[in-house]
Amino acid sequence: MLSGLIALSDTPQNEYINKYAAIAVSEMQRSGVPASITLAQGMLESRNGLSGLAADGNNHFGIKCHRNWKGKTMRVDDDRRNECFRVYKTAEESFRDHSDFLRYQDRYKELFELKPTDYKGWAKGLKKAGYATDPKYAEKLIKLIEDYKLYQFDTGKRSASVAGGSRPSVSGGGAVSVPQSPLKIEKDTQVQVENPNRRRSQANERYTFRLNRKVYKKNGILCVYAEHEDTYESIALEFNLFQKEILKFNDLTSARKLKIGEVVYLKAKKKYASKGLPMYVVGDKPETLWEISQRFGVKLKSIYKLNGFPEGYVPCEGDVVYMRKVK
Repeated sequence: MLSGLIALSDTPQNEYINKYAAIAVSEMQRSGVPASITLAQGMLESRNGLSGLAADGNNHFGIKCHRNWKGKTMRVDDDRRNECFRVYKTAEESFRDHSDFLRYQDRYKELFELKPTDYKGWAKGLKKAGYATDPKYAEKLIKLIEDYKLYQFDTGKRSASVAGGSRPSVSGGGAVSVPQSPLKIEKDTQVQVENPNRRRSQANERYTFRLNRKVYKKNGILCVYAEHEDTYESIALEFNLFQKEILKFNDLTSARKLKIGEVVYLKAKKKYASKGLPMYVVGDKPETLWEISQRFGVKLKSIYKLNGFPEGYVPCEGDVVYMRKVK
């Protein structure tokens, strides 16, 4: 949280920083996106809050509508004429949407493995991941961050000094805490088990499976990854299950051909994804809701219910798929 916000001058850059620095720091603590990156992108994308999108629609980052956006919209000529952009009730909503857009979309998730103080790595990573087509996008972000010493907001230090005067101070000293990276949360955990589904009638029977079979936990649920010539029936037999059980666990009504490396759950999936993964932003790779449910270990019917999707809904790039209840 920032305190002592004092206008340094009447330049648009300083006014923007004074007005939105507190929001950027708050978003860093919530999502892990460095405050310096958020501020620099906002300054660049919104022309320091003076663009039509920012002034009339509170849209500071040029986020377009996409198919499942249910809020207000406005039309602006961009890459194509008359494109649809999101309109937010407040600037805070725009900043939050921007953070979620980065945190929950696959192409940007590796950036959250970087330290929040590595603004150069973030700027270059955003460009590499395709955030902008401008070949000098990373250099422009870095210049803004260094010219206005925005990097000081990434550390939680007090009384950061910038060109033109003293910058608003950050309450508290030391490093600003950020949430665990989405890749770490999503990462599988290998576990050692004997027979995870032993039946009562076989309580005294020792059951073992092939020595090279590795068992994992995804979203806390026991699972394996399909190997050469695996079928749902063969995996069911290996783990003392009926085929109809394993199909139900994987939201299937009939067996299908397994691809090598495909996840197969040995227990029922959960209603919600892991904490820290409340949503998923669909990328440019085609995916079905079933594939998303398998990836995150969430029941397919829960995804439909959480999102209000109609039966057979096919997600498109930019769609937000909620996997936990969002306040």
